[in-house]
Amino acid sequence: MKLPEYLTRYIERSVSHDLKRKMVFIGGPRQGGKTTTAKRLCQNAGFDVRERYLNWDAAQDREKMILERFPFGPGYLVLDEIHKYPRWRQVVKGLYDKRGNELNILVTGSARLDHYRRGGDSLQGRYHFFRLLPLTYAELSLPGISTVQDLLIYGGFPEPFTLQSEKESKRWSREYRSRLVREDLRDLENVRDLGIIEHMALRLPDLVGSPLSINALREDLQVSHQSVSRWIGMLENLYMLFRIYPFRAPKIRAVKKEAKHYHLDWTVVKDMGKRFENLVACHLLKWCFYLQDTEGRDLELRYFRDVDRREVDFVVLEEGTPSHFIECKTSGKTVSPSLRYLKIRFPAVQATQVVLEKDADLMTKDGIRICPAHRFLADLV
Repeated sequence: MKLPEYLTRYIERSVSHDLKRKMVFIGGPRQGGKTTTAKRLCQNAGFDVRERYLNWDAAQDREKMILERFPFGPGYLVLDEIHKYPRWRQVVKGLYDKRGNELNILVTGSARLDHYRRGGDSLQGRYHFFRLLPLTYAELSLPGISTVQDLLIYGGFPEPFTLQSEKESKRWSREYRSRLVREDLRDLENVRDLGIIEHMALRLPDLVGSPLSINALREDLQVSHQSVSRWIGMLENLYMLFRIYPFRAPKIRAVKKEAKHYHLDWTVVKDMGKRFENLVACHLLKWCFYLQDTEGRDLELRYFRDVDRREVDFVVLEEGTPSHFIECKTSGKTVSPSLRYLKIRFPAVQATQVVLEKDADLMTKDGIRICPAHRFLADLV
């Protein structure tokens, strides 16, 4: 399946609008399309990308950033990966305070800019923050079950999805994980145990779909609990993975602490049932982030698991209140007993069982929708 020659990313219109008033920061996983999107916005606004785009990883551009030699005249200015510079906050703040009325400053970075911006001079009130995640079903505008299957096999990152080769997708994925640990993590964090962290990164996909036990990982890697927790946080800051936490309410006896985790590159998950769950998790996270970033809505993605081992894959909360229960199945028409259990206790909350290998869309007498994946995902971003 070939991507359109010009694929408008889902945040472009909002970013372009916000740049007229403030700086915009775009964070997201490496090779997710941030640079392409930033350059295209700059070009579409009528500016020469060669003059208006500076990348910290390019020696010549890095010198300009350090010496603060930025283009003269009004217009777009794209600063890519500048967060790798220890003084980047001061540089960006000073630039905005002096020339914010004439420059449309767009800052992009593969590490979580919302995390690494902390400390030093405050940038509060000077920017809007967006997260650009990999391609998803609705964004592709290629309707049909086959598109979901392609995403499941090749993932949502533009390069492997465009290649449409399972072999190349696996090669890309392994090299991608290695680069994140060996290059990006080394650049941003003071760590010595890169080999152990890389081993952990290769081990984690086997644990998708279940509560993540830090103690089990600690024993497997023969390191401290504190080290494992810190390393997972680092990988989360690099957008390699994300965690969701249990949903708790007075009506249920939910587990309290253990998070589940998922990967932005879901092709690393070998089991197809868990991979499908991971794919849906990424779609839901992207939708929550989008509404947070563009509308300021208080959305959160969680999961349900109680002391009796009933479990529902996802719970969407808005302002702390459940708005949607979602269970993922690869096939079958039987409703999950755990999903029915939650629906009975929260009858006003929407409940959906998303099925991969199914085309019929129906509502049960319990008020639970059994929905094919392509129709459910089409309503997201």
